[in-house]
Amino acid sequence: MSPALILMVLLATGQRGGTGTTDCWNSCQRHVVDRALRARVCGSCLSGGKVESWVSALGTVRPTPRDAFASSRKDEDWRVRWASVRTEAKARGLTERRLLAEWVVSTPTSSDLQACLTAARAAAEAEQSSATFLRDAGARGAEAAARVWARREPIRRALEVELYAEDGRARGVALAHLAAFQGKKPARVLLEAAASRPETSDEIAASALKSVAEQRRTSVGKLLLDEARPADEALINRLFAVYSRELEALQPELTAPEPLRRDSAVLSLGTYGPLARKELERALEDVDPKVRGSAARRLAEAEGVPVSVAAERRLATRDATVSRPWLEAMVREKGCASFFLDVAGNPKMPAEIRGQALVSLADCRESGQSRMEALAPYLRDSQPVVRAGAVRVLGSMSTRNPEVMEATERALDDRAPEVVAAALAVVAGQRQATRGDAAAELLESDHPMVRAAAARALEVIGRASHAKVLATRLREDSVADVRVAAALALGRLGGPHAAAALSDAAARDADTHVQHVSREGLRRLGFRP
Repeated sequence: MSPALILMVLLATGQRGGTGTTDCWNSCQRHVVDRALRARVCGSCLSGGKVESWVSALGTVRPTPRDAFASSRKDEDWRVRWASVRTEAKARGLTERRLLAEWVVSTPTSSDLQACLTAARAAAEAEQSSATFLRDAGARGAEAAARVWARREPIRRALEVELYAEDGRARGVALAHLAAFQGKKPARVLLEAAASRPETSDEIAASALKSVAEQRRTSVGKLLLDEARPADEALINRLFAVYSRELEALQPELTAPEPLRRDSAVLSLGTYGPLARKELERALEDVDPKVRGSAARRLAEAEGVPVSVAAERRLATRDATVSRPWLEAMVREKGCASFFLDVAGNPKMPAEIRGQALVSLADCRESGQSRMEALAPYLRDSQPVVRAGAVRVLGSMSTRNPEVMEATERALDDRAPEVVAAALAVVAGQRQATRGDAAAELLESDHPMVRAAAARALEVIGRASHAKVLATRLREDSVADVRVAAALALGRLGGPHAAAALSDAAARDADTHVQHVSREGLRRLGFRP
C-alpha cells in the first residue's frame, strides 16, 4: 500500500497521526492538482508531521512543478509559503533569501502582503530584522526590505490577529515574530495589543506570553516585571490575575501524595517565576529532596541568578534548615564538587551545614573525581555530623582503592552512631558482602539508628545465617523503624526463621506499617498471610 493510500485510510477512519499530519494532507490536496503528483508528494505528510512537510517533496520532481509552487505561495499558513520558497530555491540553485527577495519585489504592491509577511516572519524566525535578513539577498535585497517595511502596519495587524487566534500553538509564535519585527520586547508588544482588547481576551494574551517564556526558558513574571512602567499597572494586573488563577489551579498538584506529581507541579511553577515565589518557597519544605531541589532551582531562575549564587545567599544565613534544599539543588550543577568541598571546609559554617554539604557531595555527579587526600580531613573531623557526611562520600569511590575500604572499616568502629549508620549505608550501596557478619553484630547496637542501618545493609548483603538475628530484632526491638527494616531484610532472605517472624509480626505487631511490610514479605516468600 502506498504512503498516500495509507494516509487516506488513516484520515478516513479517524486514526490520525496528529493535527500536523492532517493539516499537511489538506494543504497538499489544495495545491497539488495532478493526481500522479499528489500520490508522489502528499505521502510525505505521513512521516513529516508538519503542515509544510509535503512541500520539500516538490523539489525532487522533474520538471519543476511550477504550478504547485505558485499555488503554495498563496497558502494562508506562512510556513507553507516559506517552505515553498526554500524548496524552489534549492531546486534552482539559488539562496533562499535571494528567491524570497525576488518574490517580494516581483509581486504587485496591491497584493504583496503575503510575500512581505512571509519575509517578516522568516526573518523573525532567524531572530533578525527584515532589513538584516534581506541584506544578503542579492541586488534586490534592499528593495525587498523597503517593501516589507512599507507594509509594516498591515503586517502588525496580521500578526496581532494571529496572536489572538483560536489555535493556542500559533499564539506564542506570532507574539515572538511580532516582537522581532517591531524590535520590541514580547511583553511590551503584548501590553500594547492588550490595551485595545477587552478583559475577556486576557487569558489568550497570557497564554501567548507564557508560550514565549517557555521557549526562551524564562518566566512570564520576569518578562512583565522587566518591561513594567507606571502606565502599565492596570494591564499588568489584569495579566497577573490570569496567572494567579492558574497558580491556584495548581495547588492540588503541589500537595498531591505522590512526589512525582508534586515535582511536576513545581517544575510548572518555573513558567511564572516571581509570581510563584510563595508556592516555590513552600515547596522548599517538601519532604521529598527531589521536590525541594526543583523548587530551589526554579527560585534561582525567578531571581535571574545561577543556582550557585542563590545557594550562597542562603548559606550566608548559617541556618541548616534554610540551606538544605539549596545544597540539594547544587547536586546537579556544574562545579558541584568544588562548591561542596568549599562549604565543608569553611570553619565559619555550622557543623550541620558542613555535614550536609558532604552528604550532597556524595550525590554530586562529580563526586567520583574526589580524592581521598581531599576527603581525609573531614573523615577525622571532631564533629560527628561532618565525619558522617564524609563517610557517605566514600560510597561514590571505588572499592578497589584500599584507602576507601580502610576508611569504611574505621567508620564502622566510630563512637558516633550517625557515622556508623553512614558506613553501613556505604557497605550496602557498594554491596560489600564480606561485611555481612559485621552488620549482623551491629544489630545489637544501643542506638536505633545503627540497628536500622544494619538491617537495611543485611537486606542487600545478608545471608541465610543472618535471618535468625534479624528475626529477633523484628520480634523484640522497641523501635518501629528497626522492625520495618528487619522485616524488609527477612522478606528478601527467606527461610524458616524469616517466615515465622514475619507471620508473627503480620498478626501481632503494634505498628500498622510493620504489619504491612511483614505481610508483603510473606507474599514475596510465597506465603498467603
